[in-house]
Amino acid sequence: MKSLLIKMNVNGVDREVLVDPDDRLLDVLRDELNLKSVKEGCGTGDCGICTVLMDGKPVLSCIIPAFQANNHKIVTLEGLNSDPTMQKIQQSFRKYQAAQCGFCTPAMEVVGWHLLNTEKKVDKNRIKEAISGVLCRCTGYYDIVDAVYEVAQQ
Repeated sequence: MKSLLIKMNVNGVDREVLVDPDDRLLDVLRDELNLKSVKEGCGTGDCGICTVLMDGKPVLSCIIPAFQANNHKIVTLEGLNSDPTMQKIQQSFRKYQAAQCGFCTPAMEVVGWHLLNTEKKVDKNRIKEAISGVLCRCTGYYDIVDAVYEVAQQ
């Protein structure tokens, strides 16, 4: 099959990337654009480790064909690192030791950032619900919930 030239805005920068029809957004972000915060866990859309924002909404980049990102805005953790809310989230993650192995951390932080930037009132139950799509094998989630909740209270 023929390669396709797609245009997308990634972390605030307009990009053009040549993709094959079977390339996934995850692979383009990691391999072509060198955005290593985007991880592959299951590759089937079950674990949420590959979560990024597409047009402001969390999506699973491992199940999105890259060509479907054409003319869309994609944001990864790298694109949020200078955001004040993200900086507070990351500081709180360190305070609560919410990252152990760190594999799920980028996705958890992106989901937490999205929640705090789209909802006015956030309680621990809502945080649990929001992060429920991202699997963590190390922390038991309590420290992650506490870290996001602390930022929500600020």
